[in-house]
Amino acid sequence: MKKADIRPPVRVGAEPLPDGRLLGWAEWGPADGTPVLLSPGAATSRRLGFGAGVVDGLGVRLISLDRPGLGASTPSPRRTFAGFADDVQAFAVRRGLDRPAMVGNSQGAPFALACAARGVTRALAVVAGADEVAAPGFAGALPEDLRRLVDLAVADPDAAERVFAGFTAQAMWDMVTAGSPDCDLAVYQEPSFAAAYRGALDEGFAQGPEGYARDTVLAMGRWDIDLASITVPVELWYGQEDTGHSPDQGASLAARVPGAVRHLVPGIGGAVLWTHAEDVLGALLKHAG
Repeated sequence: MKKADIRPPVRVGAEPLPDGRLLGWAEWGPADGTPVLLSPGAATSRRLGFGAGVVDGLGVRLISLDRPGLGASTPSPRRTFAGFADDVQAFAVRRGLDRPAMVGNSQGAPFALACAARGVTRALAVVAGADEVAAPGFAGALPEDLRRLVDLAVADPDAAERVFAGFTAQAMWDMVTAGSPDCDLAVYQEPSFAAAYRGALDEGFAQGPEGYARDTVLAMGRWDIDLASITVPVELWYGQEDTGHSPDQGASLAARVPGAVRHLVPGIGGAVLWTHAEDVLGALLKHAG
């Protein structure tokens, strides 16, 4: 199995947005490299990147973003997918990034798809992406406990948000490790990775659980994202052992995005972002230039 190369970011900061809020960011790779934004997974902060050992060789300037309320980003309690796309567009303009490529991992995937639908990004890689589990086609494919949460997120988003606000960094770590196959646990429980992952969870919850809760109610409800309007190249990457992010490992999601290409990677599950970083970034660069 390929080893995950996790290193601290080489540059960090927080960019002011037009309304005065801050958007936290962290960077790896050359400052003059091809910019690639990262929308990270659930409840993690900007400091958990990927591909630290390959970004320099590929000429990639990887920029991980804290969504509002997580890490260093100012909360925005009633935010939407479209609002996040607006934040990313403002960030790109202020930092002179033009239309950067983007990676959306796990719960960060629908937020990245919203950016693609708004034309903010040049190309997109969805990696172990959370699917729209509230879509009618998945009604019979979800475990009963997840089905109840999804139904609540659709019927009463405020009540669902209160439920999700009961989570902690420790609860997230326990949930991830309890639901992961052995091939992923070999990545997550490696001491340096575990320390980085748990540190990112602690930072993600540093302002409280509300940022994670808002992300989750958006991701678990019906998405107000026009996937059919996406015109930029999109590639989806799922590990063959990943049974948690998408009931059909992204097959129907790929079909909803015009021209999307889906990759199924053997021998790994949701940890595919870290074990196959060079493959993901290499394919993305072919579209991003």
